[in-house]
Amino acid sequence: MTVSLWRSSRMKVNYGTKYSLPMLIWLTLLFIVPSAIIIMFSFMEKNQYGGVNPVFSLQAFKDLMNSAYFKILLNTIYIAVMSTIFTLLLALPSAYYMARSKYKSFLMLLIIIPFWTNFLIRVYAWIAVLGNNGFINQFLLKTGLIKDYIGMLYNNNAVILVMVYTYLPYAILPLYAIIEKFDFSLLEAARDLGASKSQSVFRILIPNIKSGIITSLLFTFIPAFGNYAIPQIIGDKNTNMLGTVIARELTTGRNWPLASAISMLLTLVTVIGVLVFTSKQKNIKKVI
Repeated sequence: MTVSLWRSSRMKVNYGTKYSLPMLIWLTLLFIVPSAIIIMFSFMEKNQYGGVNPVFSLQAFKDLMNSAYFKILLNTIYIAVMSTIFTLLLALPSAYYMARSKYKSFLMLLIIIPFWTNFLIRVYAWIAVLGNNGFINQFLLKTGLIKDYIGMLYNNNAVILVMVYTYLPYAILPLYAIIEKFDFSLLEAARDLGASKSQSVFRILIPNIKSGIITSLLFTFIPAFGNYAIPQIIGDKNTNMLGTVIARELTTGRNWPLASAISMLLTLVTVIGVLVFTSKQKNIKKVI
């Protein structure tokens, strides 16, 4: 009797808090504390030598109301949205083909191979492809298809292209994981009932893989929205994004409060996007 009571008391012990404690410490140190510092810095006074003066000020938010920063925000949203759309349009058929292919392991290896190379090296490699002396321009010149170089670098289109290339694996993997579990006999049943290929895809396949689509959207949009390296290397002054402005204000401008205010804006837009997509994903699960 005593042994059974001892066992039952041990079974009632909740170890959830103990198991989640390391994650809680990790999130506190690497997310909550840095975010709190950014928020505090945004409400302080700029120090002319860098850093901040511990004096309350709203000057950073007044500077943020400048129309130039609004244009940069719109350009950032445009590049992030276009990159996400094109990435998803390429990821969906790629993931579907992988899920139906006999060579899944080999195709998965091809998707993972780019991760073996440094990110910056892969970005700089696009200069050798798109530059005036790059592969494409040299090929077109030698074949006589063009008489002068085509400016393919240092514009929004180049930034979007490189972002699509960079984040395509992140979009394919979650889509592949959910499409592989899909019952493809449902598509055959829809065809037998008179549905066309496009109808069976949009009415049967897409609704059942919406969670994977939402995950791919998040994995693409969030890093694209806050990207710094790609617009810095591939873009120019007309392709400014919030990430490049933050880096410039921290280094050249030495305006830490303004950089912190822009970071808050970046985080706010990202969090809103995550909450919207997460709520839609929960609604999808309820419907299913």
